[in-house]
Amino acid sequence: MRLLMRLKAAKGQCYDMMYHHKLQGFIYSMLRKSGYGELHDKKGYKFFSFSNIFPIKDMEEGESAHLIIASPDQKLISSLEAALDDVARINIGEMSFELVSVRKLNTRLKRGSLRLLTATPVIIRIPERNYGRYKIPEDERKARYVYWRPKYSFEAFVKQLTENMIKKFNEFHGTEVRINELFEQFVFRRATATNVVIGGRSYVMIGSMWEFIWSDMDEMQRKIIEFGMDAGFGERNSLGFGFVNRVKIH
Repeated sequence: MRLLMRLKAAKGQCYDMMYHHKLQGFIYSMLRKSGYGELHDKKGYKFFSFSNIFPIKDMEEGESAHLIIASPDQKLISSLEAALDDVARINIGEMSFELVSVRKLNTRLKRGSLRLLTATPVIIRIPERNYGRYKIPEDERKARYVYWRPKYSFEAFVKQLTENMIKKFNEFHGTEVRINELFEQFVFRRATATNVVIGGRSYVMIGSMWEFIWSDMDEMQRKIIEFGMDAGFGERNSLGFGFVNRVKIH
């Protein structure tokens, strides 16, 4: 389930491209207010994701903007909605917005074809144990992991993305689902490099933008992809990565 927040720029302002941790901080403050404060210190998956503040551009005072927060936990979304009831203004770093309205959006998928576009980059890491398998060049191997990028094996991207999604799904639902073919068609858009501040230090995260296409999907695929639309694709979802949107097919 998703929460669509309609915003209005409280002043003329430049768009802060390094907003991730600031926006994450706002979301955590709302989660604490709604009884989900323990998520901040939870190890592993947080099971929420969020979009960019969009449109991505400098704004004049009074211009409209939007933000979407998503989670497969419907209770979390309802609690966030309630916590936002008495919020009039939202400050994200130097950006300031008036909160105009909040509305729930359902992400239920129907049978048939589907197209998804990444709104924020998908982050995939190749663990050190798989360097040989995916022929990662010796001079590019780092301790623990490397970020996937287009020059590396496409198989590595698909496998890590699929395993990550299924692992999150199983942990959230307490299941032991196994599925090999989760995706059908991939259209690569571009590679990205995003500066993110974590614990006061700046890191560059390498990601990629995609279009994902299915001509049809079985019931289990549908459930997992539907889950991924709320929990996020790939890694670092609670920092705003891996947020996807459905595209209408005419």
